[in-house]
Amino acid sequence: MKTKTTFKTLAVALGLALAGVAQASTTALPKDLPAYGPDKPLPVPQIAQRTLPNGLTVWVVPRDGLPKVDVALAVLGGTAADDAATPALSQLMAGLLNEGTASRNSRSIAEALQAIGGDYRASADDDAVNIRASALSSHAPQLLELVADTALHPSFPANEVTLARANALQSLKVQESDPDWQAQRAFGHAAYGEHPYARDSLNEASIAAATPERLKSLHDARFRPDRALLVIVGRIDADEAFKLAQQQFGGWKASGEALADTAPAPRTAAPQRLIVPREGAVQSNIRYGRPAVPASDADYIPLTVANTILGGGFTSRITQDIREDKGYSYSPWSRYSANRAGGSTVATVDVRNEVTGATLAELAKLYDSMASQPASEQELAGAKRLVGGIYLLRNQIQGSLTATLANYWVDGLPPTFLGSYVAEANKVTADQVQAMGRKYFAAKDQSIVIVGDPKAIDAQLKPYGEFTVFKP
Repeated sequence: MKTKTTFKTLAVALGLALAGVAQASTTALPKDLPAYGPDKPLPVPQIAQRTLPNGLTVWVVPRDGLPKVDVALAVLGGTAADDAATPALSQLMAGLLNEGTASRNSRSIAEALQAIGGDYRASADDDAVNIRASALSSHAPQLLELVADTALHPSFPANEVTLARANALQSLKVQESDPDWQAQRAFGHAAYGEHPYARDSLNEASIAAATPERLKSLHDARFRPDRALLVIVGRIDADEAFKLAQQQFGGWKASGEALADTAPAPRTAAPQRLIVPREGAVQSNIRYGRPAVPASDADYIPLTVANTILGGGFTSRITQDIREDKGYSYSPWSRYSANRAGGSTVATVDVRNEVTGATLAELAKLYDSMASQPASEQELAGAKRLVGGIYLLRNQIQGSLTATLANYWVDGLPPTFLGSYVAEANKVTADQVQAMGRKYFAAKDQSIVIVGDPKAIDAQLKPYGEFTVFKP
């Protein structure tokens, strides 16, 4: 389940700022203040595009500023492509890419990065394996060489694999004791059922299966230039960037059959009632939501704005009702996550046991209000400013812009989406928001997942149906 919440902190900070503006607006302002100036045109970077003879797509964004270059390599085939018996094995594979290659060990890779002022990380999400790296622009050739070496020639040394397995097993034990993680895992199954998007977490079988040979085989099946994108952003000439891309990645050849695309995820699902027992818990961790649509769907932007009004900002309906008015939860919120093959909407609310049932009643009321209560002019304007503000602030950061472009490609969106996103969000109307409410936020269609103590909350749950114990 790709949550895409890397910038949640930024969203909260900006939401708090907007909340302060909203609070200040209750005080009468001087009558002689000048009107707001017209919105300025949104700056859109020029994205040079080329496809290498081997099929690798390359996007380059020359950019003035700090003498730095950021690189992203995205290869289709993330956890959704992993075998059901060994879910999320690609996460372990990705994490070991920089732990040794045919010509370097993990120490020499770390030293090479340090010498060029570099940073490197690799991961696997639902739809892709991602490498993100950066360095001083004067060392762009060395950076591209290092990324190519780790991406194309990883050796998966036995000692590094053993260490990664031990660390993964410890992390799994920690995760399994975390009620938030337990709730999200159960919600993934409620939203996606048997679809691979429900299997994005490692388990003991995956960790046990992670041998050097298995990881090498998985890598070779996934890494193909015709299913990959290279993004280069920073203080670098486009022609020079394309030259470096050809030098380092031009010899990359595809072999064997390409993986099939992930089947479309369900857009609707019969609502479920799941409980993860946590004896002695003093609070309930609630997830309330359903499957939705992928990022390439026409509803993507209207649904993003609608979710912002519902629970995506500090002045949202969920926050104002459940936190400010009722005092049930310190940080209730909702999100819409969109992937390549599907998506989901979900509210996250952690409350004390005594108000679990009351919170579910409030959520039902708030969700239904998205269809029955049109967004006010203030709500709509605030949501648009929050959506646009976060987007613009985020993509001023060079590494974030690089990641955004890579995510677009993975999600099936064109690079031009970068320049149209805010403008399209600003076109969303109150009628469209209400339509999203009818389509995605009806309370009767939402699954309810709770991690908590059944003895303490069972009586409060009875009005919402029979809850089944979730067993992964």
